[in-house]
Amino acid sequence: MEFAGIGYSEEQIQLLDVASEFCREKSPIAKVRALIDTESGFDADVWQEMAGLGWLAIAVPEAQGGVGLTLAEVVPVVEQMGRNLLATPFVTTVVAQQALLAAGSAEQQAAWLPRLGAGEVGTLALGEAHGDWDLANITATATRADGQIRLTGTKHFVLWADSAALIVVSVLLDGKPALILVEKSAIPEGALRRETIVDETRRSFALTLDGIMVPDDAVLDLSRTNMALAQIDLATNLLQSAEMCGGAQAAIDYTLDYLRTRKQFGKLIGEYQALKHPMVDAYVGYEKARTHLYSAAHSISDQGRGEIAVRMAKAAADGAYSFAADRAIQFHGGFGFTHDCDAGLHRRAAIFHASQYGDAAWQRKRLADLLLA
Repeated sequence: MEFAGIGYSEEQIQLLDVASEFCREKSPIAKVRALIDTESGFDADVWQEMAGLGWLAIAVPEAQGGVGLTLAEVVPVVEQMGRNLLATPFVTTVVAQQALLAAGSAEQQAAWLPRLGAGEVGTLALGEAHGDWDLANITATATRADGQIRLTGTKHFVLWADSAALIVVSVLLDGKPALILVEKSAIPEGALRRETIVDETRRSFALTLDGIMVPDDAVLDLSRTNMALAQIDLATNLLQSAEMCGGAQAAIDYTLDYLRTRKQFGKLIGEYQALKHPMVDAYVGYEKARTHLYSAAHSISDQGRGEIAVRMAKAAADGAYSFAADRAIQFHGGFGFTHDCDAGLHRRAAIFHASQYGDAAWQRKRLADLLLA
């Protein structure tokens, strides 16, 4: 398989095949809807099966008990999760690992990477009330006191926080950005507040940092904080692009099934050009986005080029998913606007992805700065 001069690696092909079958089997749409009404929002048994398959350790070095591959091999797994709306803390856990790999000490990595790879949940607390997608724009603070670090402020959109054993929190320490590891045991009762978000398949929380104390050795390497924030940004946008590409494919398939069976005025509605042509546009957009996705997966570790590729991928995936889901709702007529139509789940997922770490317009603005610098 080749596209844009880049081929799938053997590992990507194998993971794509396994993930396709697993996610389809474990996340039928009836189960997706049932999980919306549960407290945790995901199936703990399926999560442990994923850990048993080694998926949580794909991008963890072998020395830390991992598989020793890269984010490029995580992409096909996440793509199939997005295609089947499989809700788990997978992406946040993988990105927390990336933060540790980018700025964690040997002791911090040894303490947490094996645990996260074995199935403990990790997440990140980076968002704030100002809504800026610049991760270095931080208002939460930390101060040193008697060998400990006292945190203050509030973080928003902390995904799966109630299930997390570890939260990577961004703060200003001595006036400079810092990343701090906060264990579940350090979070006081009442510090987490469930947020209502557009994508009901996820769990998001506001985290009040006031009153949280952590030891001094919970701070990641301050000299590498900016590098870690950049890695978090790229890793999350890459994996979000994978979820969105998978979701776009599902929205297109869902709509085509309807167009092939629904009749109006004695004809299958899929025979009408007003419906055929937009579906072709949706499919072309999806294929372009997927090409950008695997190009970004291939080059994310390349300095300069990797960031350009990731931002192109996120911009393309945002557009493709939004368009495919919009057409799915529109072409299902009145039913498309009801809660029972699965197209709505995909549209809300597309909106939420765009709201996190930069939508298509913001990514293009960053691209302009990179290309014209």
